[in-house]
Amino acid sequence: MRALKSVFVTGGAGFIGSAFIRYLLQHSDFIGRVVNLDRLTYAANLELLQDVESHPRYRFVQGDINDQTLVESLIEEEKIDTIAHFAAETHVDRSIASARPFIEANVLGTLTLLEAVRKFPEIHFHHVSTDEVYGMLGESGAFNESSPYRPNSPYAASKAASDHLVRAFAHTYKLSTTISHCSNNYGPGQFPEKIIPLMIHRAFAGQPLPIYGRGANIRDWLYVDDHARAIFLILRKGKSNQTYDIGGNCELSNLELVNILLETLAQETGKNLNDLLSLISFVTDRPGHDFRYAIDSSKIQHELGWQPHMQIRSGLIETVRWYAHSIVGRYKP
Repeated sequence: MRALKSVFVTGGAGFIGSAFIRYLLQHSDFIGRVVNLDRLTYAANLELLQDVESHPRYRFVQGDINDQTLVESLIEEEKIDTIAHFAAETHVDRSIASARPFIEANVLGTLTLLEAVRKFPEIHFHHVSTDEVYGMLGESGAFNESSPYRPNSPYAASKAASDHLVRAFAHTYKLSTTISHCSNNYGPGQFPEKIIPLMIHRAFAGQPLPIYGRGANIRDWLYVDDHARAIFLILRKGKSNQTYDIGGNCELSNLELVNILLETLAQETGKNLNDLLSLISFVTDRPGHDFRYAIDSSKIQHELGWQPHMQIRSGLIETVRWYAHSIVGRYKP
């Protein structure tokens, strides 16, 4: 079991990274330090870390993971023994519009970190990846750690490339690494380009709720705190140079998800459900839109004892309440 005395988190001001930092510093089994390096791009939000910003074992540094000098100086200064690499460009639509930022952040950024770990090989490096590297499923089956890589978007290709770099560096330079692939995350604090917060914001504003195609594309939904707990277990007990797939056991079509979300929104805010449903607008599908993703989490369940705790309706209640509170000053229910 790894001690985790000094954990270097990249992208810790993002949605998932901040949830992981909060989890670490609130967990009784973690008594180490956390160093958060984040460039504070458009999707970062330091407000998500207000509860820990004054914590004596927490340090925030604004900077770029591609700054090798900065990365190596922090590793030395803070005596880092573990890196949890969350920093990434993640929005598929943005990658379709322009792939270069995804290569720079996801591929070159990961390369910079791995080059630093080569100089400090006592560090364990964990790479947070996505189920999208596996491509698309039909109506049945699920991805697992042995599934072939078949990325279908520039975003997915950039994450696949970074996965391959981690594997190659681990093999060539005898580094200790782990990789995880997660399904779609949701929860409080997610930037409103993703479907759930986007729908909540637009519903409060009375704006159309755009759904690609006929809403038939299927995703597996994972509550962000369940994901944070899984990463903690991988860091503590996961076998070196192994991959762990993390799913929520919650497959829904996009239309099913939005219907449940709007039901929750009506219950929590008093808005009229029929009025909300009337806002649904089907729009032209995006290029190369994968039909279905699903993850078989058997490995992490059997080896590390993890399984998702949050059910989708309960998770959506927590999510809707957070956004309702955060935007109530702008949009009156």
